[in-house]
Amino acid sequence: MHFSTSFLALALASSVSAHTIMYGVWVNGVDQGEGTNSYIRSPPNNSPVKDLHSPDLVCGVTGGNAVPSFVKAAGGDTVTFEWFRNYRNDDIIDPSHEGPIITYIAPYTSGNGAGPIWTKIAEAGFSNGEWAIDKLIANNGKIDVALPNLAAGKYLLRQEIIALHEADADVAVNPSRGAQFYPSCVQLEVTGSGTVVPNQNFDINSYQSTDPGIFFDLYTKYSSYKIPGPPCFVPSSSNPPSSGTPPVPAPAPSPAPSGTPYVPPTTLLTSVRPAATKPSSCSGSGYRKA
Repeated sequence: MHFSTSFLALALASSVSAHTIMYGVWVNGVDQGEGTNSYIRSPPNNSPVKDLHSPDLVCGVTGGNAVPSFVKAAGGDTVTFEWFRNYRNDDIIDPSHEGPIITYIAPYTSGNGAGPIWTKIAEAGFSNGEWAIDKLIANNGKIDVALPNLAAGKYLLRQEIIALHEADADVAVNPSRGAQFYPSCVQLEVTGSGTVVPNQNFDINSYQSTDPGIFFDLYTKYSSYKIPGPPCFVPSSSNPPSSGTPPVPAPAPSPAPSGTPYVPPTTLLTSVRPAATKPSSCSGSGYRKA
């Protein structure tokens, strides 16, 4: 069959427009402003990652590039992640891209985050006939996550969307299909007197293409879905890391990775949303209207 150049261009544009990228975060309902390459290690575009063995799976294509700023929050605060296809108030993601949303945290590193350093703190998959993606779209691209009562220090806060519309194929067998991953990492500085140190030491690259939450057929009848990765972390009053590696201490004032002093984005903290009920820990992701 012959395809015209214009048809192929249209198909490519349509495919890209179906994707998504993290725009920014809110802390306790306060907008921290656009985070692209500021406090988010943003990829160059909204294309997915599919190679489960690549470090790009962890924080994205440019995830090893530290950015100049940190978002500040205290243990127990609610962080709201904001997603759009390309820019704020754009569409969120194509509704066909059903799948889960998973949030991890790790001690800060200026590297790409590869290795067994991650702890799952929130997840949302399929429940009551509805996918996490459906809820994200309905709530204008926003999803709330309650931080554990974390020990003060610097962290990477990672959220991923997994789109399952082509996950009926094993990507290791058919690289043109398979689950699509949209990961982003936020540089986070935690303040306060919390004591919780996440200690699961999960390696994002330990995902397997045959895991039931990654190799999944949306087009057959199903009533449940197993979210990939470890179970959600359940904090106790104190969780010493099994590796003996604490979070990077937060100096005062906090320098950015480049050595430039961190300047809170006070000019951006002008839009405040009404307070909402915090999501429960680890079952853990909540949604609310902007």
